[in-house]
Amino acid sequence: MKALTFSSFGDSAVLDYIEIPNPQLKSDEILVEMKAIGLNFADVYRRKGNYHLKGNPPFIAGYEGAGIVVDANNNSDYKVGDRVAFADVPFANAELVAVNINHVLPLPEAISFETAASILLQGLTAHYLAIDSHKTAKGETVLIHAVAGGVGQFLTQISKLLGANVIGLTSSAEKAKVAIEQGADHVFLYNQDWKSELFKVVPNGVDVVYDSIGSTLTESFEVTKECGQVVFFGMAGGDPEPVNPRMLMDTSKTLTGGDLWSYLNSKEERIRRADQLFNWIIEGKVTLSTPTSFRLSEGKLAHDYLESRKSTGKIILIP
Repeated sequence: MKALTFSSFGDSAVLDYIEIPNPQLKSDEILVEMKAIGLNFADVYRRKGNYHLKGNPPFIAGYEGAGIVVDANNNSDYKVGDRVAFADVPFANAELVAVNINHVLPLPEAISFETAASILLQGLTAHYLAIDSHKTAKGETVLIHAVAGGVGQFLTQISKLLGANVIGLTSSAEKAKVAIEQGADHVFLYNQDWKSELFKVVPNGVDVVYDSIGSTLTESFEVTKECGQVVFFGMAGGDPEPVNPRMLMDTSKTLTGGDLWSYLNSKEERIRRADQLFNWIIEGKVTLSTPTSFRLSEGKLAHDYLESRKSTGKIILIP
């Protein structure tokens, strides 16, 4: 089979599209012929050598995608031809992937391979943030950092679906337009005095801030109301400053950490959460913009485009 690989760490030039042996299935695995693969910043970090990575050189990144079962390997729950997807299976940047049966997500006919590869990691992240990390209530006001990014767009839609008002932060007028189209009520730019603008809308502060930037954590607390919450789930802008527990006590504010893998902890949980996401899409309650597609053989171009931060939607790879 062909796969997008790298044997050393560095920029996109280290990527090679080469022929490698097909996966050798274990008893609890099925073989999936990939039809669409999600590209994420974690894959860039893996390529650079600063994120967890499975296997040995030539390394294969990727954890998200969708395709068709080509070998059920005597696992009675699946048969050749079944449409499936996954959000947390390594070595996805290949024509064939061995998928543990506990990580298989049945894919409804109404959900395309491209949609599944576009929404699973980011959509399931937005799902747990709005449902678990903070139990969103009708009438609340939420603040979403990087609101035009993949998670930000889905989190906006899910928050609105649950009855919240959404304020977003982003870096450009073009991205602000995208966020408004996704349903955000107000969007402010980082290079503005966004805190002053926010307090004009919600004088007492917001109920919850979703912070995926990290370096903005102190500012996130500054705009959170008393008894409010900050959910910290990423460090795209660097490490946060230490949080003073005395501040938390004096203001009755809460800091919550967030990581998707804490919630995708069983076959049943994976399927339940994915099914809710798929149903929202089928019912038109959550929509997604058309992804930008590259051939898997064009992996270098796809990585460069992702790192350019010019994209506002998902980037997918097509074998």
